[in-house]
Amino acid sequence: MKIRLTGIILFTSCNLAPLYWYLNLLSQYDTLAILSQYLGSVALISMAFSQLLATRASGLETLFGGLDRIYVLHKWIGIIAISAILLHDTIDAEIDELGPENWLSDLAETLGEFSLYALLILLVISLVTVIPYPLWRFSHKFMGCLFALSSFHYIFMLKPFSMTEPLGAYILAFCIMGLICYAITLLPFKILAGRSSYRVTKIHQTGDSTAIELRPSGRGIKHLGGQFCFLSIQRPGLQEPHPFTISCAPNDQKTLQITIKALGDYTRKLATALQLGDSVQLSKAFGHFQPATNNKRQIWIASGIGITPFLAWLEQPPAAPITLYYSYRGESKAPHLQRLKQYCEPLENVTLCLIDTLQTSRLSTEQIVDHHPQSLPECEVYYCGPTAMRDSLRGGLNQRGLKHRYFHYEAFELRTGVNLSTIAKFLQKSFSICYKLIKKRPL
Repeated sequence: MKIRLTGIILFTSCNLAPLYWYLNLLSQYDTLAILSQYLGSVALISMAFSQLLATRASGLETLFGGLDRIYVLHKWIGIIAISAILLHDTIDAEIDELGPENWLSDLAETLGEFSLYALLILLVISLVTVIPYPLWRFSHKFMGCLFALSSFHYIFMLKPFSMTEPLGAYILAFCIMGLICYAITLLPFKILAGRSSYRVTKIHQTGDSTAIELRPSGRGIKHLGGQFCFLSIQRPGLQEPHPFTISCAPNDQKTLQITIKALGDYTRKLATALQLGDSVQLSKAFGHFQPATNNKRQIWIASGIGITPFLAWLEQPPAAPITLYYSYRGESKAPHLQRLKQYCEPLENVTLCLIDTLQTSRLSTEQIVDHHPQSLPECEVYYCGPTAMRDSLRGGLNQRGLKHRYFHYEAFELRTGVNLSTIAKFLQKSFSICYKLIKKRPL
C-alpha cells in the first residue's frame, strides 16, 4: 500500500498554515528573522507529527497508509524537521525590537542549541543502518526528550507574538500533542499496544526458521491473511517487541502461526530460548498487503521467509489465475515447503514454480516474462522478500510493460537508511541560498 495522499495533504497543510500569521508580521519585522521563526515552527510541527506516527495509533493507517509506509514517512518527516532546525539556526531569528533577553530566554536559547546538536547525532544513528539495532532503538527514545527541550525553547524564547495569540496557540497545540504522543510511546508494550495474551502451543524448526503456533488466553486479535503484528515474549531478554507476519488465515479458534527467521541477535536468541507454554503479548494486526478480488491474473513472488503472507492467502485463495514463484536456497532452508505444496496441489487456479537456487539460477525477469508473454502488462504482481531482489524484479517487469501500480509489496522494515549524500547536497544548496540572503541583509 502506498502512502496516502490524505496524510501528505494534512502534514503539508499544518506546516503551511502558520504562514497566514507570519506574513502579517513581515511589515513590522526583519524578513529573514521572520523566515527563521517560521522554519522553527515547521520543525516543531514536523517533530510533533513524527511523535504521532510513532504511536502506531488506530486511524493512522487510514490517514497515512499502511504501517510500513508510515515508518518511511516517519523517517522523512524527521529529516524535514532536522533540516528546518538547521536552517532556523543558520538564519538569525533574533529581533531587536523585542527588547533584552532574560534568564529564562537565555536558558531556552541554550537548550535549543543543545537539542539541535543532539538531534543531529541521533539522526546519524538512525540513518546509518550498520549501527546495531538495540543501540538505534535505545537512542531513538531520546528523540522525544529533545522535542521537549525544543518546545521549551519555543515557549520561552522572545517572539514577535504571544502564546495567547492564534499563531502562538497553534504551534503550542502541536507541542502539547507531540509531548502526549511521546509519553504514550514510553508506556510498556503490555499496557497499551500488546494487550492480547497468547500461549506458545507448538514449535517447529526448519533450518534457520522457527514456526510457532499461538493460542489466545483471552479473546485474541482480529487479522486478515498477510497482516503482521508486534510480538513480545514474556521472558527476560525476549520482551523487546518485534514485527512478524501472521502466516495463517483467520479461524474460529483465533489461533495464530508466526514464522521467525534468525536474521539478528534477537531472532537467533528467540529460536533457541523459546519454549512451549511461554506467554506472549501481541499487538493488533497491521498492514494492507492483500490480493485483489478481481479476476485479473496474479503473480505471487516469495523468497525465503517471504512465503509467509502467501501461505495465509492460500488458505482462502482468490478465484483469479495465480502463478506463485517461491525462491529458496536449499529445501532444508525453505520454510513451510511441504505445507505450500499441500495447499497448491488441489487448487486448479494456482501454478506453483519452485526455484531452488542451489540447483538452478535465481528467479529473473525473463523467466516471469516467458511464463506470461501476453498477459504481463495486465497482471497484478505481489512480492515479499529481500529489497535488492524486489528492486531488480520490479524494475525489469516495469520495463517489460507491467504498470507501476500493479507491483504490490510491503516495505517490511522498521529501520531504513537513506542516501546521506542526497541530504548533504540538499542542505548545501539550502545553506547556500541562506548565505546569499544573509549577505544581502542590511546591517
